[in-house]
Amino acid sequence: MLEAITEQIVAFREERDWHQFHTPRTLASSIAIEAGELLEIFQWSSDATQAEDVERRREDIRRELADITNYCLLMAHDLGIDLEAAILAKLAENAAKYPVAKARGRREKYTEL
Repeated sequence: MLEAITEQIVAFREERDWHQFHTPRTLASSIAIEAGELLEIFQWSSDATQAEDVERRREDIRRELADITNYCLLMAHDLGIDLEAAILAKLAENAAKYPVAKARGRREKYTEL
C-alpha cells in the first residue's frame, strides 16, 4: 500500500518538476514544519476540551497528517529506505525495549522501567 501511494506522490512531484527542490534537508525541514502545524492545532487545547477540539478540527488534522506522511514517503523514496521494513523493525525494537510486563500502563522511558 505505501508503495502505491509513494508512486502517486512521486508522479505528482515529477509532473511539477519539484524534485529539484527536495533534498534530505528540505524534506526533513518540511516534515518538521508540517508537524509544527499539526501541533499548533492543539496548542491551546486542554485535556477537558481536547475531544471537542479534535472533532471541530478533524479536517485540519487530516490534512496536516497527510502533509507529514507525504514528505516522509518522499524522503524514504529518495534515500532508498524501505519504510514498511523500517516501521516493522522499529516496532520490534520498541517491543524489546518496552515489554508488556514492564511497560503496560506506564509512560516512563525504557531506561526507567
